[in-house]
Amino acid sequence: MHAPCGRGPAVALAAALLVVSPAAPASDVRSSADELLRQARAHEATHEDDLAVRRYMEALAIDPTSGEAWLGLGAIRLRLGDAGEAERVYSAALQHTSALPLALRGRAYARWELGRRAEAEADLDTYATLQGDATALRELAKWYGIDGRTPAQLATWRRLLAMALLADDAPLAREARRMVRALVILVDGADPAASPIDPGEARKALAAIAKRGG
Repeated sequence: MHAPCGRGPAVALAAALLVVSPAAPASDVRSSADELLRQARAHEATHEDDLAVRRYMEALAIDPTSGEAWLGLGAIRLRLGDAGEAERVYSAALQHTSALPLALRGRAYARWELGRRAEAEADLDTYATLQGDATALRELAKWYGIDGRTPAQLATWRRLLAMALLADDAPLAREARRMVRALVILVDGADPAASPIDPGEARKALAAIAKRGG
């Protein structure tokens, strides 16, 4: 894990956000933050990571609502192997911005690296649901598989199948059907769709879908 820059990124950034002055016109604030954001990306491009972190934090001290700065800071922390700091950055992003689904995805990856798998899966599930992101759902299904949560993995592939059918995505639909068939066999009695407890019409329909693999 890389040593944090300066006096501790989370503490320093929190302090800066508390003292930032609201007196400057909004246009000036955005312009200054955008310039710092540009500099941060330029430093990242030349692998000057410490300077990039500093510029991202300065941009956030000026404009705490800058989603791009939060995401950039979180991403660089995660890339540098500081998953704990990345998780804190993404959590702060969700507090300071009205809607930033990508911060959920970033926090999911940070929490997965930290071994907080249930929280990571919940974040990625929420992000995938909000964004309708098939790639995120595929990653979530993989995580469930790693965790040995086969029923959850099956449910996720069923979601991918439904998404593929709605989008008329034939390759994804074929893959999803194959995965559903295989996972139904693995899950067997643990799958409520394959072994319904309440023999209502809805459950009978789910059982039929499970038996034919979607």
